[in-house]
Amino acid sequence: MEYVPQTSQTSLQRRKWSTKEDVVLISAWLNTSKDAIMSTDQKAGAFWKRIVDYVNASPQLSGQVPREWSQCKQRWGRINEQGCKFVGCYEAAVREQASGQNENDVMKAAHDIFLNDLGIKFTLEHCWRELRFDQKWKSLAVPKEGPKEKRKEAAEVVAEEEGADVRPPGVKACKAAKRKRQGYDEIHSMLAVKKEIQQQKLLERLLAKGPTHLTASEITLMGKLISQMI
Repeated sequence: MEYVPQTSQTSLQRRKWSTKEDVVLISAWLNTSKDAIMSTDQKAGAFWKRIVDYVNASPQLSGQVPREWSQCKQRWGRINEQGCKFVGCYEAAVREQASGQNENDVMKAAHDIFLNDLGIKFTLEHCWRELRFDQKWKSLAVPKEGPKEKRKEAAEVVAEEEGADVRPPGVKACKAAKRKRQGYDEIHSMLAVKKEIQQQKLLERLLAKGPTHLTASEITLMGKLISQMI
């Protein structure tokens, strides 16, 4: 029999999530969603029951008022949505990174892009840092190191000039080729994020139906989606 969580009146009252709670919730979601067997065999209600049990049993949250499953689901929805959008803002900031700028400059630019595009401040940077190296949220763009990168490129050009009879490409040609590669990386990154979001939504719909209401092809598809997200 499927677990049907009950939501009390007290749980409906808004209670601000702390950074520590966010980190525990993210850990719970990642561990539960990557458990292929449990995710396939259990319905959405049981899925979120495992997550809320994980959160409330965490030693890091000892002494705090337990969370309801609906609160965890709602909070995760916000983390997931804004986290995916910030990935795009971060990659845009990396592409616009000027010479001499460091990681702090890139992060500030990413926050500014998020604010300009969505009209709100991004307040979940701590969540993004927990998720940024997971496959779904991993950024394909890498911040440049500024002067170090330039010195490396100059040394490579000197080596090529000494060892080749053909004149190496000029500075403008190199920059044009670099911009072309960056444009391709940008499109690839956007498509990858869009595909991940679509796959997650499809998986959530399949989980909500439950194994007894799935066709053989839907069960196969769900297993494939889960294996891709692991």
